[in-house]
Amino acid sequence: MATLFIGQNKIFLPEVDSTNSYASILLKNVNAIEGTAVFTHHQTEGKGQRGNSWNAEPAKNITLSVILKPSFLSVNKSFYLSKITALSLYDVLAEVLVHGQFDIKIKWPNDIVVDQKKIAGVLIENAFKESSIASSIIGIGLNVNQHEFGGLNNFATSVFKLTQSNFDLEEVMELVFLHLEKWYLQLRSGRFNEIDKAYLNVLFKLNDTCLFEDKSKQFTAKLIGVSEAGLLLLELETKEVKAFDIKEVKMFL
Repeated sequence: MATLFIGQNKIFLPEVDSTNSYASILLKNVNAIEGTAVFTHHQTEGKGQRGNSWNAEPAKNITLSVILKPSFLSVNKSFYLSKITALSLYDVLAEVLVHGQFDIKIKWPNDIVVDQKKIAGVLIENAFKESSIASSIIGIGLNVNQHEFGGLNNFATSVFKLTQSNFDLEEVMELVFLHLEKWYLQLRSGRFNEIDKAYLNVLFKLNDTCLFEDKSKQFTAKLIGVSEAGLLLLELETKEVKAFDIKEVKMFL
């Protein structure tokens, strides 16, 4: 099944520093059409959340960026782009891992974990115009055929490691486009409640007491939800509910 616009215009780069950076240059210089996808076999300076790097073995995984132009979305609802991207990857993995019993979850804000190991990450970079979002670059890294992760074997996994089968990267990428467009059209239609419900339904450790770390200490708290602005809502041991930004707290698996 073909998409309407996401992935219809594809740009393949054998090697690039960052697909997000390349997509940003495209937006500034040639006004790339919505749905344009930039993908590579080797990203030399991949970026992740909190300024971390995203490292992937060349030609084994999906590393791509999709350009969207969600001018219909107000700035205060920008976290919905994270929600729909994470839900898209969740759906992709639910499809390719259909024959196995795997625990697929979205780890706030938009990582995907399978059996408590990270398999995908998202980095979204928005440009604003007044009170709406002029453009958005959706950066996606999905571990597909990578066999080993060195010192990160206890924390990272791939579709291959879970199934012992190699997958066609082009086919998996087309699934990403298909599911991303599906959720993006839901967002465009204003179905915020449905998106919220779907996101919370697969949120990692929802209603569990977990170990966290802020800038000064480690602490335990109950994860009770995510605000509309994307803040993590924690119920502290004192029963106080406190909201945390991605830069303010780290969650331990």
